[in-house]
Amino acid sequence: MEETFLQSVKYDGEKLYILDQTKLPQVTEFLEINNIEDVWDAIKQLKVRGAPAIGIAAAYGLVIGIKDAPEVDFETFYEFFEKQADYLATSRPTAVNLFWALKRMDTRTKVESSKPVKEIKRLLEEEADLIRQEDENVCSSIGENALTLFEDGMTVLTHCNAGGIATARYGTALAPIYLAKERGMDIKVFADETRPLLQGARLTAWELMQAGIDVTLITDSMAAMVMQQGKVQAVIVGCDRVAANGDVANKIGTYGVALLAKAHNIPFYVAAPLSTIDIETKTGDEIPIEERAAEEITAGFGKSTAPEGVKVFNPAFDVTPHHLITAIITEKGIMRGNYSEELPRLFEK
Repeated sequence: MEETFLQSVKYDGEKLYILDQTKLPQVTEFLEINNIEDVWDAIKQLKVRGAPAIGIAAAYGLVIGIKDAPEVDFETFYEFFEKQADYLATSRPTAVNLFWALKRMDTRTKVESSKPVKEIKRLLEEEADLIRQEDENVCSSIGENALTLFEDGMTVLTHCNAGGIATARYGTALAPIYLAKERGMDIKVFADETRPLLQGARLTAWELMQAGIDVTLITDSMAAMVMQQGKVQAVIVGCDRVAANGDVANKIGTYGVALLAKAHNIPFYVAAPLSTIDIETKTGDEIPIEERAAEEITAGFGKSTAPEGVKVFNPAFDVTPHHLITAIITEKGIMRGNYSEELPRLFEK
């Protein structure tokens, strides 16, 4: 397989290839996966991460999971399919793309229920391919829309990783940065390291350097100072879920960055594919927040950095209230103001 850092999830009809993001930046390694248990593990252990990439991996994971499903009749097949989908749904609770992709595969299964099961399996692989291609198109459109908010010579700050390796291509928050590079514009980036798993340091800094983009790494606690010194003109982040009122769940630390941006009168933008917008969730208070193992803080990357036995609180995400968000950038346009009214309109036909 040809390895490209901008395509972190690939499927060749037999195996799923996932860029193991837990090993970056030291090692660029693609996992070869041919069973659903390893797909579940890759999602749970953050080997694949980023809301869109998780959705793509889940769709292909289902394709792999149903390869040996019985083909005697649709009812027997669908019972098998449901068990595989329910299993994948337990891997991570916060990223809505996971459930969106599984639901889309379920819908396609029901639509094709009159066809032979063998044909349904082929059509589900086709649906997973469509999810991947559509995400690439979505990221490109988000980038085009976001780029209208930036000017040549600007410096932006980002948190966590919402780049090419978190999606099918381009990324969400980083999409305008890549498009600017392609068009000869000079947009510089400050990347928060993003504690405790350092996605900004290990992933964002790495992929931007691979693309020849001017990136400066800072610790999370330095963001206030670089804003105070006027070194940042905008903030752009990705997201894992957007509630109907515009509250946004993203990697832990995002809320703090939004507060800092507000205090320094710096626009705070969220890049959000429609697949991350959850109209059924009314506010951010209803978004489930994943809590992860204490060891990610006390012994991250194999080195103990805290007293043994200390109590640890390790939420993986926080929620940024809508009033701190200057605009939500989607593939269908830029939303501002009353998100409770604006976001539902995105889904009107």
